[in-house]
Amino acid sequence: MTTPTNTQRPTAGAGRRRFTVRRTRIGGWWVALVAAALVLLLLLIFVLQNGQSAHLSFLGAHGTLPLGIALLLAAIAGVLIVAIPGSGRIIQLRHLARRQAGSGPREQPEPATGQEPAEDRTDQPQATVPAGDDKSVPHTR
Repeated sequence: MTTPTNTQRPTAGAGRRRFTVRRTRIGGWWVALVAAALVLLLLLIFVLQNGQSAHLSFLGAHGTLPLGIALLLAAIAGVLIVAIPGSGRIIQLRHLARRQAGSGPREQPEPATGQEPAEDRTDQPQATVPAGDDKSVPHTR
């Protein structure tokens, strides 16, 4: 009994056109929402399992909190310590970018000819906005 060595079997999708769906912002938000819900569920489990009382002192204030809550508050404080200066730096860089964009060379206006401007507004600045997979979409401000 011999078996053919050069046998090709058709694949399940043979002859069909492959259809792919581009990623959307809504799809990205959905994934982020599911991930955030999972993180919150894990945090809830952490807080419930660490219910022992912890004695805290901060700037003269003394008190007791469940250990899980105390650790969660410490993590939030750490995030804020990082986020506040980071946000300030982002604002500083945006301000600098606007200032540099405004001080660049400007085009000289064309002399007035007395004609009405055309419907096609080409004098407005054109910008490109990245759309998902490295394609740019022209966009008027």
